[in-house]
Amino acid sequence: MKQIEVQILQQSYLLACPEGQESRLLDAVERVDTAMTRIRDAGKVRARERIAVLAALNLAFEIADRDAAALAAAPSPAAAAQFNPGAVTSTPSAEEQARLDSLLARLDQALEQDGQLL
Repeated sequence: MKQIEVQILQQSYLLACPEGQESRLLDAVERVDTAMTRIRDAGKVRARERIAVLAALNLAFEIADRDAAALAAAPSPAAAAQFNPGAVTSTPSAEEQARLDSLLARLDQALEQDGQLL
């Protein structure tokens, strides 16, 4: 196993990486760093832990949207029965935004003490 030093949000991390997977790891690091930098630069969130959680949620939504698009493009009979194409949107509906806001408020409350340490 190879070790690679990377920077995420201007902090160094030493990561283990299987041989031959360095480019995939570096691509993932860049995606995470870009997502976290975008959130930090928006100026609304300063605590590193909160930025990381929001970035993880954004990336998870992107993956879910990509998976849903792949299912819509070539669904199997079983997947087609479970998939609702009308539920996938590029921007959150008012209900989804309210749920996201509620989740963010709960995360802020849960991470409140962590944020005070920084």
